[in-house]
Amino acid sequence: MKQIFGKSPEKSKGDEENMTNNLVNKTEKDFESIKHIDENGIEFWYARELMIMLEYSKWGNFVKVIDKAKESCKNSNINIWEHFADVGKTIKMPKGAKKIIDDIKLTRYACYLIAQNGDSRKKAIATA
Repeated sequence: MKQIFGKSPEKSKGDEENMTNNLVNKTEKDFESIKHIDENGIEFWYARELMIMLEYSKWGNFVKVIDKAKESCKNSNINIWEHFADVGKTIKMPKGAKKIIDDIKLTRYACYLIAQNGDSRKKAIATA
């Protein structure tokens, strides 16, 4: 192979492993950065924040993945409502108005199920 500026264009197996490890570490760090803790010390995540981290741009598409994750939970004989809690979230609108939007509080297990049922072509999901 032709070298450009003294560097070989080929990547070694070690370089690829380092890139993968860095991406996994970044995804893990991003995941922990959107974690919330309630008044009882219980950790949870909001689905709309997870949606962005997992590279989904449309809530409707992400809800389909959540529904698949809920089905996986149900098929494992685990109570869905212990891991997926529907909530309303208030957001600010222009001119000081507020709007309540649907969101879902998720446990770590729910987030895992969502990642397992998501689009594996998305880098964030492939490394989750």
